[in-house]
Amino acid sequence: MNSQFTPGVVPERLSPEDLSRNFSDLHAPLAPHEAAVAADRCYFCHDAPCITACPTDIDIPLFIRQISTGTPEAAARTIFNQNILGGMCARVCPTEDLCEQACVRELAEGKPVEIGRLQRFATDTLMEKGVHPFARAAATSKRVAVVGAGPAGLACAHRLAMLGHDVTVYDARPKAGGLNEYGIAAYKSTNDFAAREVDWLMSIGGITIEAGKAITVDAISADFDAVFLGVGLGGVNALGIEGDDLGGVSDAVSFIKDLRQSTDFSTLPVGRNVVVIGGGMTAIDAAVQSKLLGAEQVTIAYRRGREAMSASRYEQDLAASQGVKLMFNVKPVAVHGNGSVAQIELEYTQVTNGKLAGTGETIRIAADQVFRAIGQTLTMDGGLTLDGGKIAVTGAGRTSRVGVWAGGDCATGGDDLTVTAVAEGRDAAMDIHATLTGDV
Repeated sequence: MNSQFTPGVVPERLSPEDLSRNFSDLHAPLAPHEAAVAADRCYFCHDAPCITACPTDIDIPLFIRQISTGTPEAAARTIFNQNILGGMCARVCPTEDLCEQACVRELAEGKPVEIGRLQRFATDTLMEKGVHPFARAAATSKRVAVVGAGPAGLACAHRLAMLGHDVTVYDARPKAGGLNEYGIAAYKSTNDFAAREVDWLMSIGGITIEAGKAITVDAISADFDAVFLGVGLGGVNALGIEGDDLGGVSDAVSFIKDLRQSTDFSTLPVGRNVVVIGGGMTAIDAAVQSKLLGAEQVTIAYRRGREAMSASRYEQDLAASQGVKLMFNVKPVAVHGNGSVAQIELEYTQVTNGKLAGTGETIRIAADQVFRAIGQTLTMDGGLTLDGGKIAVTGAGRTSRVGVWAGGDCATGGDDLTVTAVAEGRDAAMDIHATLTGDV
């Protein structure tokens, strides 16, 4: 955002010390004694509901028992066997809606076992030793291209490399990691963890990353035995209202990307009155980080009620705890200003006969910065059949084109979670392997 056209959007609203404190680790890692105490709360259930609730099917009671017996490295191997990006998922996965919500302790006492923090303790312990838990199988001479170096693509590439295939990963951006690198709130992934995780994952061998290269399926399909698409959703929806092109109006995805790639948060301009349009995790991350950068008033405006927000209640409460105001049942109808945004006009909404509609009643609130966070769109389809704006897949990621698989946010069936993307990439890799080796 160019502050030349947005006079209210300026850098250095807070001191470097305040910024450093604001963007420190959201949840401090557990010390060994704390991990032992937390692990001791697990009932080690047979047919544990937490496993069923995990999209990657990690054997949670087993890895927690391994922590409780003083073998966190073994716990990490249990986790990585199912989720090679278990370190990042421990930081960003909405455990409060998944494994921890299903925990028997949660049901009985309202306080679950801290599965996410225990997972981070185990994975960090192993990764900090520079140890990779798996070795490559004998070379198969098969070559697979992975387009997109996000969670789905990296999980697919790792599993294929582990099975002995040679993998080339292409990504249009200069760094690998996808949303883990560019789209996660900075306070959730500190100390350049996403990049360090990629380097660690790559240490298995057999994977080459070609960053900064935008590749089409047609351009590479003839050179590889199979192709996996994990391209995510590169486009951003516009508001489609008057004033959407004013200075100070931009997409939240770009804001978060710029913040994640910054080495000095004091150089990042932020408004005094910030409004974020949307109800998902991107909206929450943009709003909270605006507040942490020093914005005085930050508002999330969502067109439906609280219960319809795709962001978890935990994330909603986190935003509120940081001073973010959440407005429900309002939709933007116009952005007002002379060259740059000064106000945003919102119309109250209601559901009538199952359909969302405006009531005609409007309100204007001050805004010198407006972020769109109303969904992203597919920008690469490779001539494949689409369903609902995403690549249509069957089974473990098979597309309408023979030899091409897809997974993650770009494909149907997902729920736009890092952990789900990892599961889809892993499962597609197993299906690719079975197809290439004839072991179907």
